[in-house]
Amino acid sequence: MLLGKVVGTVVATRKEPELTGLRLLLVRELDGSWQATGKMIVAVDAVQSGDGDVVLFAAGSSARQTVATKDRPVDHVIMAIVDEVSVEGATVYQKYAPRELPGEW
Repeated sequence: MLLGKVVGTVVATRKEPELTGLRLLLVRELDGSWQATGKMIVAVDAVQSGDGDVVLFAAGSSARQTVATKDRPVDHVIMAIVDEVSVEGATVYQKYAPRELPGEW
C-alpha cells in the first residue's frame, strides 16, 4: 500500500466497457516525510474519497482485489481514506484536527 493525496478527477467518456461506472481520480504519491514525490497516477476510487483526501492506494495486481475492481483492467485503486497517522508515538497527520474548545461558558 502507498500513501497519496487526491488532487483531481479524470473524466473519460469513451473507454473500455469494463471501466464503466468506475470513478477515476488523480492521486499524487507522498513520501515518508509527507512531501509529494511528483509522481501522479490515475486510480479507481473504491471508497468515495474526495479532493484533498490523504488515501491509501494499491498498485499492480493488488489493485484488482477490491469488490469494485475485481477482474477489471486497473493498475491503481484507492482503498482507504486516512484519518490519522502516528510515527513513533507522535501524530504526523490528522484529517480532522481537534478543535480548540472555547473558554468557560
